[in-house]
Amino acid sequence: MPNTEKTRPSSVLSLEYFPPRDIAAQERLVRSAKRLAALNPAYVSVTFGAGGSTRTGTVDTVQLLRNLGTDVAPHLSCIGATRDDLRVILDDYRDRGIRRLVALRGDLPSGMGGDTGDLHHASELVRFVREQYGDAFHIEVAAYPEMHPQAESAEQDLRHFVNKVRAGADGAITQYFFNPDAYFDFVDRVRAQGVDIPITPGIMPVTNYTQLARFSSMCGAEIPRWMRLRLQGFGDDKASIRAFGIDAITRLCERLLDGGAPGVHFYTLNHADAVVQVCDNLRIGS
Repeated sequence: MPNTEKTRPSSVLSLEYFPPRDIAAQERLVRSAKRLAALNPAYVSVTFGAGGSTRTGTVDTVQLLRNLGTDVAPHLSCIGATRDDLRVILDDYRDRGIRRLVALRGDLPSGMGGDTGDLHHASELVRFVREQYGDAFHIEVAAYPEMHPQAESAEQDLRHFVNKVRAGADGAITQYFFNPDAYFDFVDRVRAQGVDIPITPGIMPVTNYTQLARFSSMCGAEIPRWMRLRLQGFGDDKASIRAFGIDAITRLCERLLDGGAPGVHFYTLNHADAVVQVCDNLRIGS
């Protein structure tokens, strides 16, 4: 098992949670968040459902995590929302002392039809927040090293990202990936456009191959052939999948951090075990 000699500061770590849907899921989130809070992450983010479908759950989860002493960045999507809707949400966050956001275009939930709201791109949302609230919020946006699944070309995808930054983004979090060269190539292309904001790689722990394959198919993240075949070969052996995943993700994070990535942002799926083990291997905050 990799175990780097370096001790890395907790400031390189951030985490993502999603709003729980029932009491049992909320209890699991609290247990996981308490364990992960001990790693002293720089901040945690909370997802926002398609078309704002988890709006109340997002606010409740933000407050729960803040009560644990963690700096929280709610996700905010603009699809399906009016400017007035967004002002209500942003006013509430500002009044609660929230100072970070993750600004996203978002997806329409099924059944919403053509009602896409007043803003149609994440760059418009970033510009709206800056125009209405100045520097009240630190804004993170999404980045796609392997290209957004709906983008027509890598060049178009890069333009969209640059537009978000020029609209006022402070930093970016990538979609998860397993090929570090894709990340470094994306950063090089962004820097060539004069963009110098921190671009933090998003990291997906590997604990369940079926779930990972489904997520990756939806979001366009490529599972390398060698990794896919190894995972398939384990069948239903959960312990072997978990051990392999922790080793592979540790090595990926080492490569990224040693190569200059400003940090790692774990998509926790509201579970702590794999993230804790990887961070221990990386000696984050130890």
